[in-house]
Amino acid sequence: MDDKTLRNELIALLEGGNAHLSPVKALKGVNPAVRTVRPEGMPHSVWELLEHVRLSQQDILNYTLDPGWRSPDWPEGYWPANPLTLENHAWNQARSEFLSDLQKVIELVRDPGRDLTARIPHGAEHTYLREVLLVADHNAYHLGQIVQVRKALGDWDS
Repeated sequence: MDDKTLRNELIALLEGGNAHLSPVKALKGVNPAVRTVRPEGMPHSVWELLEHVRLSQQDILNYTLDPGWRSPDWPEGYWPANPLTLENHAWNQARSEFLSDLQKVIELVRDPGRDLTARIPHGAEHTYLREVLLVADHNAYHLGQIVQVRKALGDWDS
């Protein structure tokens, strides 16, 4: 597989729409009244899952690009501090930051000057490709959970 094909496939994976739901679709039109509701038998609300993917993606992106980055403490640094309280502006900001950081990951993939198979200089044995795949895998998993929570709450129009 040539470099351009690999990059295009990675971008398609990150943007969703093939085997995975797109992040935009998963988060579109979430009813504010159900954002913090945990359906019976489910451990997380849509808000918790959005904030988790946002914080995790931000951590992976910063780890990949910033040699001075220090990851938050696990697990508390990867989940909302107060999962039951949410103001509309906080939802909008988290959604916007998540999508903006996703675009930064896509820009990293599009950069022809970056060898995706190269080891990250400050990243132990990790490569850029590993981190991009980690973002794609983690996002797909939790965006699927968001859809499941929305369905359980009657907040999903397929």
